[in-house]
Order: sequence, then structure tokens, then C-alpha cells
Amino acid sequence: MTTLAEALKEEIRRLARKEIKAATQVTARAVAQHRREIAKLKRQIREQEKRIASLQKGKPSPQKIDESVRFSARSVKAQRTRLGLSAADYARLVGVSSLTIYNWEHGKSRPRQEQLAQLVAVRGIGKREALRRLEDSGKRAA
Repeated sequence: MTTLAEALKEEIRRLARKEIKAATQVTARAVAQHRREIAKLKRQIREQEKRIASLQKGKPSPQKIDESVRFSARSVKAQRTRLGLSAADYARLVGVSSLTIYNWEHGKSRPRQEQLAQLVAVRGIGKREALRRLEDSGKRAA
């Protein structure tokens, strides 16, 4: 009789574990999903905090630009001459050195992503706007 009682207890334990596992499996999946969502939200918060910090410093946040935007050395030179600016003034307008402008115009180097975004931003302005921005930024090279 003891073996029958032990076998019965063991079967009850086995069935109870099976039921508990089935009941908790749904919860475990939900917990895993919630953790993924929390991690995603934390990443978004960090990105937003970086943007806020850059805006508070007065710097524009790095913009993602289209893959369709292309860089051409000739277009940099054409844009600069269209605005009637020296390499130094155009460099100040874009936010780089005049040597960088020289290297871009002669095809010796290419702009980084942030610099390309600044070039794209300058493409749409005219002479008056360019001169105004240069005057606002301070001294203008002769």
C-alpha cells in the first residue's frame, strides 16, 4: 500500500508541476515582451536626452539625411561661386575650415555625414541670406 500511495503522490506532484508550468508560461512570455519594450523606451529616452542637451547648447542636432543626397566637388565650388564667397567665408558658413573646403572642391576628401547635412542646408540659401548669416556669426574674412 505504501508504494501505491507513493506512486499516487508522485503522479499528483507531476500533474501539479505540469499545470503550474502551463499557467506560468504565458506570464513568462508577457514578462519577456515587457522587458523588450522597456529597453526600447530607455533607448528612446537616451536619444531624446541627447537631442535636448544639444539644443540647450545651441548646436543643431545631427540630422539624418537622405541616401539620395549626393556629394560633388564641382557642386561645392559652384555653390560657393554662386554665393560670391571666398573659401574662408564659405567654410565659416558651413562650419568647417577653409582647407576642408579646398580639399572638397579638389576632390581630395569627402564630407562626413554631419558636414554633408550642413552643405545641404546651405544649398538653398541666396547671397543675402549667406551674408546675413556670416555677419550674425561674427567677423567676415576679407
